[in-house]
Amino acid sequence: MGVLTSEHPKCMTEIAPHETILSRQLRLIAEAGIEEVVMTTGYYDEVLADYCRQLDLPLRITYVRNPDYASTNYIYSIYCARQFLNEGDWVLMHGDLVFEQGVFDQLTACPTSAMAVSTTQPLPEKDFKAVVHGGLIEKVGIEFFTDAVAAQPLYKLLEVDWHVWLEAIIRYCESGQRKCYAENALNEVSDRCRIAPLDVADDLCAEIDTPDDLKVVSGRLAEISRRTVYMCFSTDYLHSGHIAIIQKARRLGRLIIGVLSDEAVASFRRFPILPYEERKSLMASISGVWKVVEQDTLSYAANLRALRPTYVVHGDDWREGFQRPIRQEVVSVLAEYGGQLVEFPYSRDSKFDEIDKLTRAQLAMPDLRRGRLRKLLGMKGLVTALEAHSGITGLIVEKTTVLQEGKTFQFDAMWVSSLCDSTAKGKPDIELVDMTSRFRTIDDIMEVTTKPIIFDGDTGGLAEHFVYTVRSLERMGVSMVIIEDKTGLKKNSLFGTEVAQTQDSIDHFCEKIRAGKHAQKTRDFMICARIESLILEQGLDDALTRAHAYTEAGADAIMIHSRRKDPDEIFEFVAQFRATDATTPIVVVPTSFNSVTEEEFKRRGVNIVIYANQLTRTGFPAMQEAARSILTHHRAKECDEKCMSIKEIITLIPEE
Repeated sequence: MGVLTSEHPKCMTEIAPHETILSRQLRLIAEAGIEEVVMTTGYYDEVLADYCRQLDLPLRITYVRNPDYASTNYIYSIYCARQFLNEGDWVLMHGDLVFEQGVFDQLTACPTSAMAVSTTQPLPEKDFKAVVHGGLIEKVGIEFFTDAVAAQPLYKLLEVDWHVWLEAIIRYCESGQRKCYAENALNEVSDRCRIAPLDVADDLCAEIDTPDDLKVVSGRLAEISRRTVYMCFSTDYLHSGHIAIIQKARRLGRLIIGVLSDEAVASFRRFPILPYEERKSLMASISGVWKVVEQDTLSYAANLRALRPTYVVHGDDWREGFQRPIRQEVVSVLAEYGGQLVEFPYSRDSKFDEIDKLTRAQLAMPDLRRGRLRKLLGMKGLVTALEAHSGITGLIVEKTTVLQEGKTFQFDAMWVSSLCDSTAKGKPDIELVDMTSRFRTIDDIMEVTTKPIIFDGDTGGLAEHFVYTVRSLERMGVSMVIIEDKTGLKKNSLFGTEVAQTQDSIDHFCEKIRAGKHAQKTRDFMICARIESLILEQGLDDALTRAHAYTEAGADAIMIHSRRKDPDEIFEFVAQFRATDATTPIVVVPTSFNSVTEEEFKRRGVNIVIYANQLTRTGFPAMQEAARSILTHHRAKECDEKCMSIKEIITLIPEE
């Protein structure tokens, strides 16, 4: 190395700005969580020790000087340090070896003793080769060319294997063999010192013996410094598991973190406590994060094609479950340009589950839950709700998820229907079930779920009574109440004019809306006015007149209802209402006109789609069929195939 090592040992040679061979080795060692280092020295040993102290790394370094360094090889340096090398597993490396982070991570993660080799690099003339048989290293030296692969003096050694090798080193040195490689001793005990080859392929792992070597390695390090790493997060809280994987990822290159948009998060797990901008700032504040970008879907594809990161890092938990297709897509996109997926073991710790439980509990609190419907409308434009009439049906709404084309779909809210609540109790849908009983249903659902609740308020009753209903619902954390503009004994709207139904006057219903708005304490709570004009065949003009009057009276949303199987009159209402009112949310319940997709509703200007009774209508026939099967066969075996397993039901129900 000539003048480059005239004033210090070779390991202090600069390989990158502000980085030497040794400083890089020690930094990677410290970042891997290793604390104890034994360093053998020769010439310039004081210079070396002073330099290491200036690095100020969290390492306890024991320096062992080889007094005969000029006339011996490193086998004797190891012998001099033998008293410090007795216990534990060890990483052994030469002081002129440069390797990239991924190589060191792979080595330290090996469950067995291992040595770095490369099956893709040509065999060197004068450097180490390893002879491999039966998946184990049989010989190491510069003289082997048959059945050999290029090798580098970078080892992970389990205690049992290291003791075998160390004892051989001691025998060699005490018999006067001090000028050979330590690997000479290894070759004699390789049948008992079981070292596996770790193929690092074309990753950087090279010794620096000449200025040409230095030039090549420095160029490789410059290329490595330009590598980018991509990770995606949805979380609004960080725990030690997150930090650990972030620290591993940033050691692979410049770390780019994609933060899922609020809409993307809400679509697949739970509403984020912190909005996107705050979650973005949280990630940007972490040491080692180079850039933060938005990822607006669960699919990584768009961001990967735009950013072309060298690596994508993720926990290995997405190999199974609903994220598996997302992983498969990532692998496919990375293959388009030669990127690489790096997976680390997922952090499974009971305290992380406790954090998640606390977060869910926070989301279930009335003050947070109440305002979530408004926020979802602002984020998504279209919100879907499915009826729930008990705690278990609430859990079905809460947890049912479908993955399609890189996107996850789930219901945004729950509809607590008067019809379904009455039916579940075996009562007619005529407002017979009082509010106290209906509030208990809400309590049952709220106790085990976190999503917003839309409450079917029927007619709202007397204005004086409606005031107290609003205050009670708002205090409980309900997001919206929908009241219909009818009077008298309630009849289900789908009967239309087949039964006697009376529509309230515009003025009287507006007074009820104003009374309810005046009674509420927060801006979060919403009152939706349900218009029955199309149900009662009063015509489109009457429906539009009422819609504008109700919004003027303070209604936060308008629900337009129809019992026709075609959606034309609904579409016409939406079009004409949107011509003069672009912002008031429109709610539909497509029980009859059920062929219309959510995408079409959204395109036409609808904001909330309520699936009002499907769980009730599918659940009761299934139960009735099970009862008939048992009666018919006089046993339960025949209905088993129709039954959900108790195990599945238990996993649906939270433990607390």
